[in-house]
Amino acid sequence: MSARQTRLDRKFAALQSDGRKAFIAFVTAGDPDPETSFSILSGLPAAGADIIELGMPFTDPMADGPSIQAASQRALKAGQTLEKTLAMVARFRAEDDTTPVVLMGYYNPVFIYGVDRFIADAVAAGVDGLIIVDLPREEDSELCLPATQGGLNFIRLATPTTDDARLPDVLKNTSGFVYYVSITGITGSAAPDVSKVSDSVARIKRHTDLPVAVGFGIRTPEQAGAIASVADGAVVGSALVDIIGETAKNSDKSNTDCVARVLTLASDLAAGVHKGASD
Repeated sequence: MSARQTRLDRKFAALQSDGRKAFIAFVTAGDPDPETSFSILSGLPAAGADIIELGMPFTDPMADGPSIQAASQRALKAGQTLEKTLAMVARFRAEDDTTPVVLMGYYNPVFIYGVDRFIADAVAAGVDGLIIVDLPREEDSELCLPATQGGLNFIRLATPTTDDARLPDVLKNTSGFVYYVSITGITGSAAPDVSKVSDSVARIKRHTDLPVAVGFGIRTPEQAGAIASVADGAVVGSALVDIIGETAKNSDKSNTDCVARVLTLASDLAAGVHKGASD
């Protein structure tokens, strides 16, 4: 666990105190271009995002579906790098010092950047946590432990196939929250079964006091609200990223239109989450 209370810790404590659940919005840094991406990032808190997951573009995002794979490709084509992603967070922090930002992605770019340098730069930029989807618990010494010691939360994924024997090991050294992957498969695929999610969240909570947020397959305000009624938060990514992709393909649509459409859906999803929490 992190030795200090992080923005994530404070955010979930405040939400719990208010009887609310977290709307966690995912977008890929630099998609479709750096300035449009920053406009979306900076607009998400006012649209109702309680926590932001910012994807680190990577050439081979194996756990992601076509939407987020395409987002990575657009961002990389537009010149996004890990250094620029950290600079984007620092720019965001200059205007927002409270909304937690979690970097989500794969270990390869971090390894190339240099683990110690990455942790120092991420903390300096104002990053709060990391989700590295291809680093199992057995590799904690690579990044998890140094990151935690540096003051970052390290958020682990649990899946429908993570059984009770494996779960305590997965949860070891996890902090901030647990990200429950509601379906087997890639991001943006089938909608989650709320009753099964409810059972799985309850099972995870028997092993940890950490908040449990649920992602994968959530696309509508109604789905987000249903998930929020049984978990501590709902994560939505592909539905937001799809709007960016659609707008990027349509040369008649301006970047302003792209930002407005993404933030409108984010606002609708946030309303769904916050309503679902109160139902």
